[in-house]
Amino acid sequence: MQDLIVNNLALLFAAGIIVLGILSSLAAQRFGAPLLLVFLGMGMLLGEDGPGGLSFDNYVVAYLIGSAALAVILFDGGMRTRLSTIRSVAAPAFTLSTFGVLVTAGLTGVFAHYVIGLGWIISLLLGAIIASTDAAAVFFLLKAGGLKLRGKVGTVLETESATNDPMALFLTLALLELALLSDTPNAGGPLTGMVVLFFQQFALGGLIGMAGGFLLVWMLSRMSLPVGLQPLFVLAAAIVIFSASAVVDASGFLAAYVAGLVLGNRPVRAFPSLLSFMDSSTWMAQLVMFVVLGLLVTPSKMADYAYTAILIAVFLMLVARPLGVFTSLAPFRFSPAETVYVSWVGLRGAVSIFLSTLPVLAGLPGAQLFFNLAFVVVLVSLLAQGTSIGWAARRLNIALPDTAHSVRRFEIDLPGQQQLELVAYPVEEGAPYLSASYSPVWLKPVFVVRNDDIVSPEQAGPLAPGDYGYFLVPPEKIRRLDTLFNSAAEQLKATDLLGFAFDGDVALELLAGEYKFEVPAAYRGLTAAEAFERKYGDVLSVGDRLDFNSLDLVAVELAGDTVARIVLELPEEPEWQDRIRASLSKIADRMRTKRTSP
Repeated sequence: MQDLIVNNLALLFAAGIIVLGILSSLAAQRFGAPLLLVFLGMGMLLGEDGPGGLSFDNYVVAYLIGSAALAVILFDGGMRTRLSTIRSVAAPAFTLSTFGVLVTAGLTGVFAHYVIGLGWIISLLLGAIIASTDAAAVFFLLKAGGLKLRGKVGTVLETESATNDPMALFLTLALLELALLSDTPNAGGPLTGMVVLFFQQFALGGLIGMAGGFLLVWMLSRMSLPVGLQPLFVLAAAIVIFSASAVVDASGFLAAYVAGLVLGNRPVRAFPSLLSFMDSSTWMAQLVMFVVLGLLVTPSKMADYAYTAILIAVFLMLVARPLGVFTSLAPFRFSPAETVYVSWVGLRGAVSIFLSTLPVLAGLPGAQLFFNLAFVVVLVSLLAQGTSIGWAARRLNIALPDTAHSVRRFEIDLPGQQQLELVAYPVEEGAPYLSASYSPVWLKPVFVVRNDDIVSPEQAGPLAPGDYGYFLVPPEKIRRLDTLFNSAAEQLKATDLLGFAFDGDVALELLAGEYKFEVPAAYRGLTAAEAFERKYGDVLSVGDRLDFNSLDLVAVELAGDTVARIVLELPEEPEWQDRIRASLSKIADRMRTKRTSP
């Protein structure tokens, strides 16, 4: 009976912590980074040095929980990423996630060798453990902070954080294997094994993720699962893909992200409800993961390493990470402000703590050192970098007004239907739909709920504030429809950007001739609106952009399925400003001539 009471108390305690963590979501938009620290703090308070007094040192359980949580977080990140945006930043993001991690780990290892006084392999192992940025922290903090960043910065940061874990894991496993060798190894054996491991981590992980994503899409399109089971099936499938990759020594991190990327860019029935469920699941995964990692920490022991760890963290943030970023992005024409911002948002988080458990699980002597040092480095990173990402974006003129505030939307799954979704929106004062002079051809009104009565669109007439509008809409158009019913979103204006506005029918080659940029072969002979359509297809939204290396074209106004207004977003160099001002009247004259000519 006593054991039953203890178990019930433990269940009550655990459920209470989860409820408290969920309620903390109310503060997410305001506090951002400290919220992750709250989760870590909960675990530390529950631990043996805190009021909870729980003695938890089971690294195997922590590893399993961390694996499942990271699988969910990375899968969700992939689902929310457009493949078209990945293509535009693939080269710089993957350079950061490979070469950048290698440089960061190497420099940090050299510094740790002289500060701690350990052997070279152990120091480099520590550098590898804390070299990668954390997808959970980056995804969460950019989302919680409501940041919309200029150019390609946001996409580069998210793509890098989702794809740099395989490199860090490869370096950690390779150096851990060397550290465990008691005899002088044969140079050929370990080297061959490292090469094989490298390709297993990256190539095999990507292939498994792609195959798993397409298989998941195929199954969802052919199975008639109950509405409540479909999101659970996807969640379990994400963990299966992660685990299957890890079993064959491939990168589960990369596989989960790629699988989510495939699913998020293919037509899938009831996709908005999947996104909503994954959002909640990701929140819960972060909560549980950070609390468990906090439980592993013994603050009294960690204090012995605090001074050394803070030195390493400062070197990592101010020297190693910036040098890794600057050398990686040098070939890609990022502005100094963008490069500085990418180097500053090198957030360390759960991945570093997660990797620091590997030496403990492998039985490496003195492995507790890695965990304690990594934990302090993560705390310093979240406190210094995580709390300042919004401030830094504004100071560096990287931040744009947020045009993607959340909108209230309700989805109803249509059995056997993949081409259309039934969605409903509460009509609020100020919603762009009320003042729109057009109705998209793909939008089919079904009925309106007004004053608790259900009426047909013909009976209802124009929608009014207080109504609920129900529509049939293609799944790929839902994001576009969100903007029409989002009364809270601030409309992106040309004055918010460094550049000049033009109608969407302006010829790209006309702009290129005046502003001296090169039009890619795929866009030659097209207008700006046609180029946006070619890149984004039917999934157009305000804030979409075309990258031309030296400048960007940004969509600031839509008319139906067409970009009606664009802004030429320019670098901040004064010579660009002078060149644009000198040619602005010439462009305007040519456009007027074009419109008045027969």
